[in-house]
Amino acid sequence: MGMVDGIPCLYMRGGTSKGAFFLATDLPAEREERDNLLLRIMGTPDPRQIDGLGAAHPLTSKVAVISPSPDDGADVDYLFLQLGVDTAFVTDRQNCGNILAGVGPFAVERGLVPAGDGQTEVRIRMVNTDSIATARFATPGGVVDYDGDLPIDGVPGTAGAIKLSFEGTAGSSTGALFPSGSVLDRVDGVDVTCVDNGMPTVLIRAADLGVTGHEPPADLEADGGLADRLRALRLEAAKVMGMGDVSDATVPKLVLLAPPRDGGAIATRSFLPQRVHTSIGVLGALTVGAGVLAEGSVGHGIALLPPPGAPLRIEHPTGHFDVEVGVDSGPEGFRVTGSAALRTARKIFDGRVFPRPRL
Repeated sequence: MGMVDGIPCLYMRGGTSKGAFFLATDLPAEREERDNLLLRIMGTPDPRQIDGLGAAHPLTSKVAVISPSPDDGADVDYLFLQLGVDTAFVTDRQNCGNILAGVGPFAVERGLVPAGDGQTEVRIRMVNTDSIATARFATPGGVVDYDGDLPIDGVPGTAGAIKLSFEGTAGSSTGALFPSGSVLDRVDGVDVTCVDNGMPTVLIRAADLGVTGHEPPADLEADGGLADRLRALRLEAAKVMGMGDVSDATVPKLVLLAPPRDGGAIATRSFLPQRVHTSIGVLGALTVGAGVLAEGSVGHGIALLPPPGAPLRIEHPTGHFDVEVGVDSGPEGFRVTGSAALRTARKIFDGRVFPRPRL
C-alpha cells in the first residue's frame, strides 16, 4: 500500500513533540499491517532513524491517526501511536496531549471539520483513553493561523495559542484518579503517589532516591543505579495501580518531584520510562498538578501551591508549563473539577511519505 505513490501525510509539531498525522483511510485497516508500515515510515528500528521520518527520540517518533467520529459527542477520533526508536514497537497504551494540539488544525486542514468564523472548536475523542478534549484555535478567513504570540518552553519563538480543555481525564487509563485507592503508597521502600489524570503516573520525591530533581536529563539518564531502581519501582507500582505487567509498556510514567526553584509550584523530571523528558507532556503535567493538589500526596508538602483558580506552574528541564487543574475532596474522595492547558502546534510539511520497502 502506498509504496509507489507514497501515502498522504501531514508532518506537524504538536506542543514539544513532533509526529506524522494520517487520515485513518490512508492507512491499512489491519493493525499488524498498519504497524509494520508505520515502523518503515518512521525508520524504526535504528537509533538514528536515518531511513525515515523519526528524529532519534521518543518525542519525535509519534503518529496520530484521525477519522470522523461515530460518537455524537465528538467531531473526530484521534488514535495516538507511540513508536520505538531503536526497538521495533508500536503501542496505543498511552495518550499524548502534545500531539493532540495538532489534531484540531489537522481536522480543518483535511476538511473533516469546517472552519469557524475567526475561531474554531473541534471536539476530539481520544480513542486511547475514550475521553474527550476540545481544541480551540484561530481560523481567520477560514484558514488555520499557526502564527501568534504564545511562547511555550521547549519550542523556539512564539505561535498561535491552542486551548485544550479536557473531560473525563481522571482515571481514564486506570479507572480512578488514585488507582490504588490511596494518595500515598509505600512501594519498594519508597513513598509514592500513584495518580492518573490522563496519564498513569508514579510521583516520587527526588530526594528519596538520592537526587535533587534539578539535574539535567542527560545526567539522570547516565545514572545506571537510578535507572535500575526506577525500573523495579515502576513494575511494583504498576501492580498497585492494577495495570499488571508493564515491562513492555510505556506507562505508567515516573516523575521525580522537587521543591520549585523558578517561581513555579513544583519541579519535575519525567521518565519515558527510561529516557528523561526534556520538558513534560500535557497529560503528564495535568496529572502532576492533580497529584500535588491532593493533601497527603508525596508532592503536596514540597509544592508552593498557587491560590485556587490560578494557573499551576510546573517546572521542567527547559522551563515551565502552566496548567489549569481543579481538585476537590468530598465523601467519595478526590475529584477533578477541571483540566486545561495552552499549547501551540505548527504544520511543517504536507505531502506524501515513502516507507522503506521492508523492515
